[in-house]
Amino acid sequence: MSRTARTASVAACVAASLALAGCAGESGGAAGTGSSTLNIATMTLPQSLDPAVATGSALPYFQAVYDTLIKREPDGTFSPMLATEWTYDKTRTHLALTLRKDVKFADGTAFDGAAVKANMERFQKGGGASAKWLADLKAVDVTDATHVTLELAQPNPAMEFYLSDAPGLMANPKRFAKADSLKTTPDGTGPYRLDKTRTTVGTKWSYARNPDYWGKELPYKNITISFFDNETAITNGLKTGQINAALLQTSDQQIAVESDPKVKTEKQEFDFQGLLLFDRDGRITPALRDPRVRQALNYAVDRDTMLDRIRQNRGRTTSQVFGPETQAYDKKLDTYYAHDPAKAKSLLKQAGYAKGFTLKLPRITAIVNDALAASLQSDFKAIGVKLVWDTLDGASAVQKVFKDRQYSGMVMNMGQSTSDWAAADELVTPGAFNMFGTTDKVTRKLLPALKAGNEAEAKSAARELNHHLVEDAWFLPFYRMSYLHVSDGTVKISPQSGMAVPSIYNYAPAK
Repeated sequence: MSRTARTASVAACVAASLALAGCAGESGGAAGTGSSTLNIATMTLPQSLDPAVATGSALPYFQAVYDTLIKREPDGTFSPMLATEWTYDKTRTHLALTLRKDVKFADGTAFDGAAVKANMERFQKGGGASAKWLADLKAVDVTDATHVTLELAQPNPAMEFYLSDAPGLMANPKRFAKADSLKTTPDGTGPYRLDKTRTTVGTKWSYARNPDYWGKELPYKNITISFFDNETAITNGLKTGQINAALLQTSDQQIAVESDPKVKTEKQEFDFQGLLLFDRDGRITPALRDPRVRQALNYAVDRDTMLDRIRQNRGRTTSQVFGPETQAYDKKLDTYYAHDPAKAKSLLKQAGYAKGFTLKLPRITAIVNDALAASLQSDFKAIGVKLVWDTLDGASAVQKVFKDRQYSGMVMNMGQSTSDWAAADELVTPGAFNMFGTTDKVTRKLLPALKAGNEAEAKSAARELNHHLVEDAWFLPFYRMSYLHVSDGTVKISPQSGMAVPSIYNYAPAK
C-alpha cells in the first residue's frame, strides 16, 4: 500500500474511533410518518459517497444506493446479493462468482462482469481505508456478463467478508471517468436513490425508494441519515420523535434513554477499548522491547474499576483483542491479566526497570476522557511507570502518530471483526497498527497457517495466535464496550454481526 493510502487508512480509523467529525449536525430530521420514512441519527460523517472510500460505520450511507456482491446477514452468515453463487477451487486462490441478470445502474447501464472487474480494480488502487483488503487480488477474469473469477495471490479466508463490505460495493463504471461526481451523486444498483433536493451534505442525507430495484423492497419508502456531533442531541431527538433509530456509545446517554418507557433498546458488544502498543521493538521506549515490561503494564491496570467508574459497568473486561464471534476467542483469556501491582513490580524488576520508566502517549479527549486519563496514570504510577499524556486533535494524531510515528502506542476504540484473518491482518501483520513491523517466530509460523491452512489448521492457528498475543502482551485491552441500539418504539433494530452500526436492511416497523 502506498504512503498516501496508508495515511487515508489511518485517518479513517482515527475518525471511526472518534465517531466525531468537525461539523455540527442539525437537531434532527422530520418525524417519521408511520412506516413511510425512517430517520436514523449517527455520529459518523462520510467524506464522500464514492464507494472507493467507503469504510466502517459509514457503510449505511453507501448501502442505501449501492449493493454488495455478497450480503452479510445480521448473524454474520453470507447470502446472495449481486452474486447468486460463489465457489472456490481446491487451491482456494480462485473464487468464481455467478452474477445476477437484468440488474441495472441508475442511468440504465447494465450491471455485468465487466462492472465487477472495473469496481474491484478501482477499489484496490483507490487508496481508501479498506484498500488493503484486496491486496491479495491478482486479477479479475471476466468469462461473460454473468461470470467472473477472482484470482488471488494466496488464499484469503476473509474474502467473502470483504465482498459483503466496502470492497463489494458496485458503482456504475461509466461514472469513473468523472469520479468526483460520485462523491455527491452516487450511481449504484441499490434499493434507494439519493434525493438531492432533500439532502444537505454534511448534515442530512435523504434517500427515496428506487422504483426499478431488482430485489425485494425494504419496509421504508424513504430513509434519512442525519449527522450529529453529540449524543445528547440524539437522545433529545429520540424523545421528541424527530429520530427513529440511533446507536448510543456513552454510558450516560444510555442511562438517560433507558428510563423512557417509549424508547426500545438492544444491547451489542463490538468495539474494545485499550492501549495499542506499537513499539514492541523498543525503538521509542526501549523498555517495551521486553515482554515482561508489557506484561507488567497489563497487570498494573485495574480493569474492573475502570469499567465501573468510566462506563458504569457497561461492557466486559478483557485481555484479548479477538472478539467472541471469532474462532480465536477463548473466554479464559478475558481474565488473563488480573489486577496485580505486586506482580507487575516484580516483572519490571526482572526486566531491569525496578525504578520504572517514562511512557509518553498521545491523547484524543473524545476517546480518552479525564477519568480514563487519570485512571491509567494512577495505575501505572503505582508500579513506578510515569505516564505522560500529549493531547492532540484528530488531524494532528494522524500526522504525529501514524505518519511521523512519534509514540509507542495509543488508546483507541477498535472494532472486533468476526473474521479471524481480518482481525489478524488489521492488528498483527505490518500496517497502520503494527507500524514498526514487529514479528517473532510464533507469528511467522501461525499467520500463514491462519491465512492459507485448511479449516482445522486455521482454527488451531487462530487459537494459538490469540494465546501468544495475550501471553506476550502485544496489546493492552481494557474492556469490550456495550453499545445500545435505540429506537423511538416504532422501529425494530437487529444488530449487525461484524459492524457497530446496523445495515440498512436491519430495520423494520415494530409490531
